Amino acid sequence: MKLVMTIISNSDVEKVLSAAAREGYSATKISTTGQFLVDGHTAVLIGCDDDKVERLYAIFKENVKKRTVRSTGVKSTLAGSLLNQEIDVEEHGAVAFTLDVEDFQKF
Repeated sequence: MKLVMTIISNSDVEKVLSAAAREGYSATKISTTGQFLVDGHTAVLIGCDDDKVERLYAIFKENVKKRTVRSTGVKSTLAGSLLNQEIDVEEHGAVAFTLDVEDFQKF
């Protein structure tokens, strides 16, 4: 069994969750706050059998979009710092981490 931990852009998360649910995946959605891209992301945890991970990744690929967003640079206390200049940043629709599950129980 695997645990797929995914960070999904809020622009894509409902589409991903709907598609995953249609194919029988159950998910836990956790609101998150990041430090750099402030448009918002959601952490999604999905447990599934080893042989279903590749299909889950396909669902992500079919339902997320890579986009370029305008973002203010890193906050700085230096007056007039270039760090506060707006920049274009490539935002991925999702990133995923897959972990082996040693034990799974429902209570």
